[in-house]
Parts: sequence; C-alpha cells; structure tokens
Amino acid sequence: MRRAAIQAFRTARRAPVWKVTGKRPCSLTYTHNSVRGLRSYSGGRRPSLAPVALQSSMHLRRFSLAVISTVVASGAWYAYRGEGTAQSLATQVRGFASSVITSAHAEDPSESTRRALLVSNDQFYTAALSGDQPLSKNTDDSDRRVLEMLTPEQATEKLRKNEESYLVKRGKGVVRYDIVQVPSNSPIEDDHAEKIVEVSSSTAASANGEPNSDWMFWAVFDGHSGWTTSAKLRNVLISYVARELNATYKAAAADPTVLVPSSEAIDQAIKQGFVRLDNDIVHESVDKVLKSKSRRMAAELLAPALSGSCALLSFYDSQSKDLKVAVAGDSRAVLGRRGPNGKWTATALSEDLTGGTPSEIKRLQEEHPGEPYVTRNGRILGGLEPSRAFGDAFYKWSREVQDKIKQQFFGRTPHPLLKTPPYVTAEPIITTTKIDPSQGDFIVMATDGLWEMLSNEEVVGLVGQWLEQQQSGNGGSKAWLQSWFSFDSQKQLPVEPAKDQSTEGQRRPIRQQQYDISGAASRFVVEDKNAATHLVRNAMGGKDKDMVCALLTLPAPYSRRYRDDVTVEVIFFGQGSDSRTGTVEINKEASASEEPPKAKL
Repeated sequence: MRRAAIQAFRTARRAPVWKVTGKRPCSLTYTHNSVRGLRSYSGGRRPSLAPVALQSSMHLRRFSLAVISTVVASGAWYAYRGEGTAQSLATQVRGFASSVITSAHAEDPSESTRRALLVSNDQFYTAALSGDQPLSKNTDDSDRRVLEMLTPEQATEKLRKNEESYLVKRGKGVVRYDIVQVPSNSPIEDDHAEKIVEVSSSTAASANGEPNSDWMFWAVFDGHSGWTTSAKLRNVLISYVARELNATYKAAAADPTVLVPSSEAIDQAIKQGFVRLDNDIVHESVDKVLKSKSRRMAAELLAPALSGSCALLSFYDSQSKDLKVAVAGDSRAVLGRRGPNGKWTATALSEDLTGGTPSEIKRLQEEHPGEPYVTRNGRILGGLEPSRAFGDAFYKWSREVQDKIKQQFFGRTPHPLLKTPPYVTAEPIITTTKIDPSQGDFIVMATDGLWEMLSNEEVVGLVGQWLEQQQSGNGGSKAWLQSWFSFDSQKQLPVEPAKDQSTEGQRRPIRQQQYDISGAASRFVVEDKNAATHLVRNAMGGKDKDMVCALLTLPAPYSRRYRDDVTVEVIFFGQGSDSRTGTVEINKEASASEEPPKAKL
C-alpha cells in the first residue's frame, strides 16, 4: 500500500499543467461530492495539451491532487484486499474531500454546467464542466480522459436498456418473470436463457390425470476471461438438460409401477446435462480441432473452452410443483416466502461454490491429496475463484494436451502447480424446494454482481417493498397480483432478519464495506416497473443518485473495479388470472421500449 501511495503522489507531481481554452481564463476547482468512494474534481472547458503557467495557487491544488490520488490508491488496495479497514478509509476520504482547496475564481453563472468524471491514471474524480463544448475522447500522454457524468434520467435509461418482463398466462403456477442486465465489462460477460416447454402426457405421465404439464427453465451465466462460454451456455444448456430430463421422464412413464421419476433421478438427469455439455466444450472440441489441423476451427471451437462461465439453472415442474436449483459457480438463487405476519423470509437455494467455500476446499483436498496448494487465497491453484464452472480448460486439460495445443495452434504455458487435473468441474449441486403458488412465492436468481452489493434479506425485502408499491398503485389492473399481496406501510423492508448469521457458503456483500454504505432501509427507493431493475438500482445506490450516476458513468475496463456485470431474474409464482390464454406475453410497461424481446415459449 505504501508503494501505491508513493507512486500516486509522484504521478500527480508529474502531471502536466493544462492550458485552459475558452472565452476567458478558467481555473481548476476541487469540490466536495457525496459520491462514496469517488473523489470530486471540477474544471472549466476542455483543456488543451499545451503547458502554461497558472496562478501560484495551482501548486497547492496540485498537492491536493497528490493527496487525493494517494487516498484513492489506498482505497483500491483495500478494495482488492477486501478487508474491514475499507470502512474507516472511506470515512477518512470524505473528511479530506470536504476540506480541499477551492478556486479563487467563481464560475460564470450565465454558462451551462455539466457533470463529468475525470479519469486519470486509473483514478476517478467527479467534475463540473462549464460551457457546451463537446467532450473529447482523445487521450494525452498521461492517459487522461474526461467523460460527461450521466444525469439521473440518463442513468435510468441505461439501467432499463436491457430489461425484459413476461406475463405467463398458462395457469401452471408461474405468473410473471422479470429480467435485467447491466454491463460493466465490454462486451458484457454475463448471459441468460429462459424456456417454457409444454410436456405431453406421453412424456410425463400424471398421477392425478392432468393431460400435460409445463417444464419451466430460467438460467443466468456469469462468464469470466471472456464472453464466449456464457454465450455457448445461453444457446444450448437448457436443451442439453431438457434432453436428459425427457429420457428420464419417458423411462418412468413407461413403467406402470413408477409413472413419475424420483427426485434423485431428476437430479441425476440435470447433472448429466451439465457434465455432457462441459465435456463437449472442453474435450470433444480438442478432438475435432486436432483432427482438422485448422487454426480457424481451433479459434472457433476452443474459444468456449479457453474462457469460462458459472451457471445457475432453475427447473420448475408445474405438475409436481418442485423447483430444482442447480448451481455450478458463485451465482445465487434466493427464495422469498411470505410468513403469517406479512413479512417475507429469505432462504438461500444455492451455495457459493468457490475456492474459499469450506465444503469445496474439503472436496478438492480429498480429490487431490498431497497438493497443499490446490486452493490458495480462496482460489483454485491460487488463480480461479469458482471451483465449479463450464470451460476453464486450463484447469481441466492435462499438461500433455495443453502442450500439444500450444505447439500446434495457440495457448499458454500450463499452470506451474498443475499435477492431477481436472481441478474444476461443471457438475452442479442441486436443491429441491416445494412451491405453493397460492402463497405467492418468488425466487431471485442473479450473478454475483448483485450479491456483492446486497444481502439475501435485502434482496427479498426489496422485492417485497416493490410488490407493496405495485399493489398500492395498480388500481386493480394487475391481474397477476392477487389479493394476498396486501401490505401494511412499513418504514423498514418487509423481511424477517436472518436467524443464522453464519456466512459459511454465503459470501457477504463486500461492496457495502468498501463504499461504507449504511445498513438503513431508508437508502432504498422504488422507481421501476421491472422488479429486476428495481434490485439493480438499489444495489448501485438507491436514493443516492450521485452514486448511481457515478457507477453507471464509469467506462470499461475501469468500472470493473467498482462493480461487476449484473444479471438478475425475478420469478413470481401464483395462480394467475381467470383468463388463461396459454401464452407468454411481453409486459410492455416493464420491458425496454426499443425492439421488444420475443416471448419465450
């Protein structure tokens, strides 16, 4: 940390003095801003690159920049370490920002003012730009760029750009599901998929005489080291799982003594779908490439193997009312269920499977005896964080295969600790939950970009808060909301506090510590018609519009230090309306206005 602080100080001292162009001289100004974790900076019109001597007070301002740079560099170090010291650091930064030197020149009130972010040496400062001159994206030798700060309206537009909402009018236990994606990487490495399959009685025999049922699938994929693996999963994972389920259900239906497959048989079918797809991605692709001896084919077929992706899939059988949640990685699903007192309870339906999860550490040590560094610093071989994922072939291929691919096509030197691969598996851990649609259960599925900002209870409470708002303002027009969605006005989120404070298997929302975010429910707001968008808005700041705007303004790749890609799905169970058309329709008021998505059926 000391080295980072000294380097930041030296960088600020070396920064060139700007010549400010415009109708009149304009000095640089540092001002206080309420954005947590981001320090304030204010300037005039776009600066040119020609050095020029400014007022003597500029020396003091340059020194102030050095101190700010030091604090921000320290904050980045603590954020990387993920230690509790970040909270006191954030407080220290706020105290300093409120006392920095301001300009001797007042801004001309006749000129328009825009907010912006100054990007300098991988550090960020909020800024005020006067005048209407367009902002430049060119960089100087110190890689300094100025980006216009999003307004609250623009931030909302960005939050809602990829939102989708569907009304399920099939009378099968699901009434609606909402989706949103907010990228941090460019392109986004997350992905998602949804599918509803109508199953005939020949495939799934019904014990109660029901002619057919629905298989409903929802999945979110958290890619890493690229987007290709998650894109592959979006295209084919549900098909692989449905194929295995089809064979399992048919085998059960053909046996008059069984009719319905056991829960264990269904779990095995889902696992088989996951494992077979990963085998095709990681191993079958190598066989095809080595036979073809084509670099072009190698680039296409090996891309999903060289990158990686976590996968979280939910499977709901409308006949049995069983919800199966399969996870490979650290995406998470949480059930919201309403109790007798009107409050919701949050129940985790998955475990975060990483190199730091106790159960995964134990499994890996048993599978790889004599390798003390199979997990190090919460990561597989000290590198990869998820312990279960698709792709990530460098943790699955043998050293011989990796050497062969490197010699004939492309690749990298095998990990020095690689001895007995595979260290990472795509076999999921599966939980089973009985759903009662009449009680209005819902589940939230999300990549870890949401869970590092909000706790399970906050997420469930926020959806409960959103439902309350929808009920009070719908005027009876929301058919999917039943009469049991009647809430009393509460100052706090309508959720029961966690009974078990143990964090084993569930990582805490570390960003709250880094940003020094208050735990008070008063920081939340309800502004969106889409429940998934509502969650992301509150994860990024809620009522703190400066925080929301700043986090959404930060460009890739710098934004990745402050927020991850986020993909959220919220699935609402219920009885549905009396008019059941058997269709899935786009809910236009909660979907992006441009190019509405196609209904998934």
